[in-house]
Amino acid sequence: MSRVWKWNRPVTVREVLEDLQQERSIAYTTVMTVLDNLHQKGWVRREAEGRAYRYEAVSTRAAYAAALMNDAWSQSDNPAAALVAFFGMMSEEQRRSLSDAVRIVQGPETQEPTEPSESAERAEPAERAEPGEEPEENPASARDLGGR
Repeated sequence: MSRVWKWNRPVTVREVLEDLQQERSIAYTTVMTVLDNLHQKGWVRREAEGRAYRYEAVSTRAAYAAALMNDAWSQSDNPAAALVAFFGMMSEEQRRSLSDAVRIVQGPETQEPTEPSESAERAEPAERAEPGEEPEENPASARDLGGR
């Protein structure tokens, strides 16, 4: 998925293969199988182009990360304790990002005028939810990806 998200456009097996081969030796059929599995699980869509397919991510990297976090949190027998432990592991930059995210979700009516942190300014606009906007959902659960 990282390679598909990296380009942010439909990609072919050959493009992904050539990119991966810059780091390690990998077979065309391996890349083709992984992309086909991601398609079957609903994480990428594909469109025929000649005898090949172009694969495109169904959701953003941010939506994928959110699905993983939600999946882990929902499995806890004590969600509040899990959140406290998670927040305790966060760096100062991550805490600022969390504060920015809470302000965005709460909307303008509950916000005091503040300057966004550096982390919010670096976020890509497509990955930043607008107030009142529903987050992008992914049809597959985070567990189905098996860490991909």
